[in-house]
Amino acid sequence: MQIHVLLAGAKWPSGRDGKINVPYVISRQYAFSERRVIELALDSFQNSTCVQFVPRTDEEDYIHVLSDQGCYSSVGRRGGRQVLSLERNGCVFPHIVQHEFLHALGFHHEQTRSDRDDHVRILLQNVIPGQEHNFDKVNTNNLNTPYDYNSVMHYSRFAFSKNREPTILPIPDNNVPIGRATEMSRNDILRVNRLYCS
Repeated sequence: MQIHVLLAGAKWPSGRDGKINVPYVISRQYAFSERRVIELALDSFQNSTCVQFVPRTDEEDYIHVLSDQGCYSSVGRRGGRQVLSLERNGCVFPHIVQHEFLHALGFHHEQTRSDRDDHVRILLQNVIPGQEHNFDKVNTNNLNTPYDYNSVMHYSRFAFSKNREPTILPIPDNNVPIGRATEMSRNDILRVNRLYCS
């Protein structure tokens, strides 16, 4: 099991006003409408948490949003220019933007939580070979919040499936919907507030 505890230095620092200002740059690759989707998703953070994403001026540490292959981000603040990819073909949706920026703030996928085996069963026999690492369990700080099937960080039932069979099954009730969030859940917001705002 990999150990992934968010180090103190991996958190974004608070400004003089107590707010967490996370600088970002959006690549010119995006059309105006795509840029608008990204900016509105970022605004959703400052409407519900003390985190605000602010256009970069000259800050050394910042997030560079660009269209690379797929949707991805590193977990937590890495230092310097930090790439967050939102591929134009498939990633520019509010919940995906929120998902990747939650990674950048330090959050892992829900189904990798340290207590996930009490809530889901991972069916590695159905996973595309070479993609098993996406289901590694992580030693997470769950901030005293419950496991959340509705989290924007939860994979869907068929994530990385090689055979159209489920790779993640909720337990004990296999029929609970998972990975269908269209926006941050109350728990997602609560976690940001507990990690950064309390």
